[in-house]
Amino acid sequence: MLRFADRLVYFPSREHDGGSPARLGLAYEDLRLTASDGVSLHAWWVPAREPRLALIFLHGNAGNISHRLDKLAVLHGLGVSILLLDYRGYGASEGQPDEAGLYRDAEAAWDWLAARPWPPERIVAYGESLGGTVAVELGVRRPLGGLVLESTPTSILAVARHHYPLLPVGLFLAARYDALARIGHLRTPVLVLHSPDDEIVPFAMAEALHGAAAGSKRLVRLAGGHNDAFLRAGATYREALRDFLSTLEGEKAPSATP
Repeated sequence: MLRFADRLVYFPSREHDGGSPARLGLAYEDLRLTASDGVSLHAWWVPAREPRLALIFLHGNAGNISHRLDKLAVLHGLGVSILLLDYRGYGASEGQPDEAGLYRDAEAAWDWLAARPWPPERIVAYGESLGGTVAVELGVRRPLGGLVLESTPTSILAVARHHYPLLPVGLFLAARYDALARIGHLRTPVLVLHSPDDEIVPFAMAEALHGAAAGSKRLVRLAGGHNDAFLRAGATYREALRDFLSTLEGEKAPSATP
């Protein structure tokens, strides 16, 4: 029953029907990464001309990286190099998604960058929705220069309880992705982007994550729904990211507490 319920967390798409970075006129490298448990992962490396930072993009629970080209365009325009990762079971990656596996996938992306070598203080994790919880865990396991959380839940269990308050969802859902319990272990600068009109992840969860973050932090209110706030609040979204990334230049790598 737990395994069946967890299938309701993930909505992967195997086809890269959204296109590739070439659709934006961007040069990119098609990569194969290997997670610590041997699962082969697909990723795109999109370098900037004069990169200031390297950003690991961790997408939400639906689709794959080909459906994030609009965000790629914005991020690349801010002068960062970007590593977009298909989780296991998504896009051209092998395997099936689960919580422990997605954490390993994010670690594989960080390890690839560190081997280039990108110093930890120049590596930023960007987590979209479910990907935000993965990004928080990555920050606990690996040093990061910065962390961006867009429309991120405090935990998957909290989202399930919000939408199904009369059901004992905790009995049927093994996946937790408990970002709220983990974010206080970080001293990494954090930018939280969230819309008060988010119909899937309540804005109160953004406030809770922001409040629990132990390092420097900023909460920016967007406009629009869960999936289109970055478009509806385009100028606010871009300016918040530009300001945050600019502050990371010259920062030393922060540490996580046990």
